[in-house]
Parts: sequence; structure tokens; C-alpha cells
Amino acid sequence: MNLISGIAYNYRGLKLGLKTPVLLFLGLVRFLAIAILTVVSVSLILKYHNEILSLLWGKPESNWIVWMWYVVSLGLSAVISFLIAQILFSVMIMDTMSRITEQRVTGREKEAKHMSWFKYFFFLLRQEIPRAVIPIMIIMILMVLGWLTPLSPVTTVISALAAGVFLAWDNTDLIPARRHESFRGRFKFLVKNLGFHLGFGLWFLIPVLNILFLSFAPVGATLYHIERIDAESLG
Repeated sequence: MNLISGIAYNYRGLKLGLKTPVLLFLGLVRFLAIAILTVVSVSLILKYHNEILSLLWGKPESNWIVWMWYVVSLGLSAVISFLIAQILFSVMIMDTMSRITEQRVTGREKEAKHMSWFKYFFFLLRQEIPRAVIPIMIIMILMVLGWLTPLSPVTTVISALAAGVFLAWDNTDLIPARRHESFRGRFKFLVKNLGFHLGFGLWFLIPVLNILFLSFAPVGATLYHIERIDAESLG
């Protein structure tokens, strides 16, 4: 049932986002921001990727693993680009969409304490960095295991599902992070509700549709937290 619930909440969030002008605008801005920043970042990194990657990992002398060096270097380029776009810009839009949804549904916003915009921006950065870096590291490990072992068909499927789960968590974690819950507690929340996150993240694995669902995922994730998690704590 948690799996079906995850699928349903992401769909509900998309419908609400498309029907609400301010959420529709922010969803489109988020999509364009990530697309533009990622294209620019990838272009710059690919242009200088030999120099950048040489600082992080020297090109191997053995010819039989040169191909792996290029594959990993391009993968790291894409990861770095995503992190730049997500941490420096998209997280603010996601949080704003979550706040608007919470206010629209409950009529108020539950927050731990007030912060200035400047302090809050850096607070979000501190929350987003481990939330973005740890999942990517886990997925990269699974990818490398697939390259180095005969388990590539299995690790490919697991990596895709893990990516969907972590992308879902990136959205369901918005309210707990805003309320200053510890990272350890928030990670336990992910593990405890793994089925829901898997269902929520399945939409992100469908080509073309994934872009649309990713853009409005904060809405569905906020609905879930308000209607299920907050309601259970009050009950």
C-alpha cells in the first residue's frame, strides 16, 4: 500500500501544481533553471574536463582501463553540474513550493524558528549538501560494481530504483529539514518509509514524464507530509 500511496501522492501533487498559478510558475522556473544551469555547467566542465579530472584522478596509463576513465570522468561532470544547479538554486524554489503548498492546505506554516533570508539560504545549503551527495555516492558505488563485476544487469536496475528513491526523499525531506530535524532522524524516516519513496520515485524513471513530475514533486511530497506524517503525530 505504501508503494501505491507514493505513486498517488506524486500524481496528486502534479495536478495541484498545474492548477495553482503560483506553483505552476515556480515549477516551470525550476525546470528551466536546472536545464540552463546544467547545460552551461556541463559545457564548461566538458570543455576543461581533462584538466579538472586530472586534478581529481590521474588518467591511467594502462590502456585497458582508459575507457573507464572517460566514462567516470563524464559521469562526474554530469554529477557536478547537477549538484551546482540543485544546491545553489533549485533548493530555494523547492522550499518555496513546499511552503506555499503547506499554507494553501493548512492555512499556516509550521516552522521551527524564523531566520533572515541570508541565514536561511545557507541553512538550506547545509541541509541539501548531504542529502544530495550521499545518494549520488551510493549510486556511483553501485555503478562501479556493475562495471567491475558480472552483476551489471542487477546493479543497473538497483541503481535506477535507488535514484528514484533518493529523488523522492529530496522532496519529502523539505518539511523535516525546514523544521530543523536532525539529519540522522530524517534518514531514518527515509528507511522507515522506503516503500512510499519507491512509489513516489517511480514517476522519475519514465522518460519525458520524469521532467514534468520532478518539477512539481515538492507539492506532492508536502501533501504527503501534511496529510500522513503530521496527521499521525497529532493522532
